[in-house]
Amino acid sequence: MFELLREISQTVRRNRLRTALTGFAVAWGIFMLIVLLGAGNGLINAQEKNNDRWVDNSMMVFGGQTSKGYNGLREGRYIGLNDADLLITNTRFKENIDQVGGIILQGGAVITYGENYVSGSLRGVYPINAEISKTKIAAGRFINDLDIREQRKVLVLPENLARELQPRAPRSMIGKNVKVGSMIFTVVGIEQEDKSRSNTDVSAPFTTMRSIYNRGDRTDRITFTFHGLATEKENEDFEGRYRTALNHNHQAAPDDGEAIWIWNRFTQAMQMATGMSIIRTSLWIIGLFTLLSGIVGVSNIMLITVRERTREFGIRKAIGATPASILRIIITESIIITAFFGYVGMLLGVIVNLYMDATLGSRVIDTGLFQTTMFVDPTVGIGTSIGVTIVLIIAGTLAGLVPALKAARIRPIVALNS
Repeated sequence: MFELLREISQTVRRNRLRTALTGFAVAWGIFMLIVLLGAGNGLINAQEKNNDRWVDNSMMVFGGQTSKGYNGLREGRYIGLNDADLLITNTRFKENIDQVGGIILQGGAVITYGENYVSGSLRGVYPINAEISKTKIAAGRFINDLDIREQRKVLVLPENLARELQPRAPRSMIGKNVKVGSMIFTVVGIEQEDKSRSNTDVSAPFTTMRSIYNRGDRTDRITFTFHGLATEKENEDFEGRYRTALNHNHQAAPDDGEAIWIWNRFTQAMQMATGMSIIRTSLWIIGLFTLLSGIVGVSNIMLITVRERTREFGIRKAIGATPASILRIIITESIIITAFFGYVGMLLGVIVNLYMDATLGSRVIDTGLFQTTMFVDPTVGIGTSIGVTIVLIIAGTLAGLVPALKAARIRPIVALNS
């Protein structure tokens, strides 16, 4: 074995350029595959993180504008959601709908505490809204059922607004009274600051907001969680039935898709997952073709090696060398070159991914309203890196097998005459 390795070492030293070109093709293929997968994972992880703001099994319903006439009513009518829509949502679709909530929006609210004041948007909500929007409470609590029943004047402030009202200790605002216009509200909760979204919405009980601002039976949005809708087809069928029921309540055509708008986060998540899967597959295809170029390079170099050493192999066979020994020389050389340079390419690819993680992975883009990240964990698992390298070594070995068999079968007289 030692003699074999020494012989391969001498061959490599005599053909440095050829070996370097072979090694570069192998290392480049591994390097590009790992870097492409790392960059792709970083972008995909960032998109998934930025879109992970609501629970997937939830929908939000908006009033729209009719797109066609119905029952003598003209098209273009604006549809406003009301208590009848909430009742329909609560009672007619119990086989799929779990919990229902409503939202009332009131912009331009000025909240005052002592000499400090902030501007924000009031949002009348139900307790379920905290679960749907994945609201995290830093201190105190969120709106509860008792607040809804008793129409309490309580608020849940975002942490950044609480900091403006009480700079030294924003969480000490719990239990303090603040003025909203001319009315007094008690702060019962502080939302944990989330820099990936706008933090100007102040939550209050839905019933309190409706009473104060004389909204009657109106609601701006309906939200609910659901179960039992596992496929895109099931979600489409449910949306069709649900939209028909609400359209009937507002004297709109059953098939009018503009009268009621439905934002289904489950189908959105499914479409996002499909898109991410396509991107991942595309990256793998590009990377594997790059890897294939390295394998082809190894095969070509081995063919050249056999051609250059044809006379040498003829002499070896003439003095008693077996076909197996010649086969072993070429295959071992192919394995060593592929393994060494494959490892170098893997190591460089991992280093570049770690560099991207340390730089782009921690970079935050501030839009002024919210912050977002473009890269999140742009790396490839060590198992994937090692697996790809092993695949390349095996492929490089198989690539060297064809010329090796050719060399092993050559007749001494033909080799000496070539």
